[in-house]
Amino acid sequence: MSTVRYRRILLKLGGESLAGESGFGIDPHQADRLARITRRLREIGVEVAIVIGAGNLWRGRDGLAHGMERATADHMGMLATVMNALALADALRREGLEPRVQTAIEMRAVAEPYIRGRAIRHLEKGRVILLAAGTGNPYFTTDTAAALRAMEIDADVLIKATKVDGVYDMDPKLNAEAVRFEQLSYIQALNMRLGVLDSTAFALCMDNDLPIIVLDLWQEGSLERAALGLRVGTLINH
Repeated sequence: MSTVRYRRILLKLGGESLAGESGFGIDPHQADRLARITRRLREIGVEVAIVIGAGNLWRGRDGLAHGMERATADHMGMLATVMNALALADALRREGLEPRVQTAIEMRAVAEPYIRGRAIRHLEKGRVILLAAGTGNPYFTTDTAAALRAMEIDADVLIKATKVDGVYDMDPKLNAEAVRFEQLSYIQALNMRLGVLDSTAFALCMDNDLPIIVLDLWQEGSLERAALGLRVGTLINH
């Protein structure tokens, strides 16, 4: 078996990865697909932590557009990420894995509170951890939560898994001449305002030398290839 380059990864998923064709809600079949993808990573010896968004259940900007307070909208989004994490954890369990859901907002009846040392211990024991409720604070996105948690658990790489096979200079769905980048520096990605991650997440990764890989979640074997250090998607580093 090939040598794994990134032994411990933080996988950032959009909430839409759990949605069906409607783009809304939780589709059990999609949860099963994600669980199978995660199992394949575990089978090659990769320790997996997951942060998942809430776009399939709640978009804070919709609330803001109707006059909702930002803090309220953000807290609703945090709760929605817990629902997604619980759904994915259930699918992971049915795939024979040992998931643990940890939340930044305490809700001990349904999940563990996030404790850094305990999260690392779960990873060392081969469990998959799902880190929900963002950072526990409003005004921070799940991208920022993913970058922060990646640093805290000593992840080797942050993988942003999307529906596109990397970072382009323009939307490839709208422009056939869009050019995909194989590699970018943090500064280039920030200056180009590509929208892959928010600027706070980029800054955290840059300040702590954490590489970012942007790839297509649904491309067969893409995550395994990334973990092995093979060229896939777009690598963002120094």
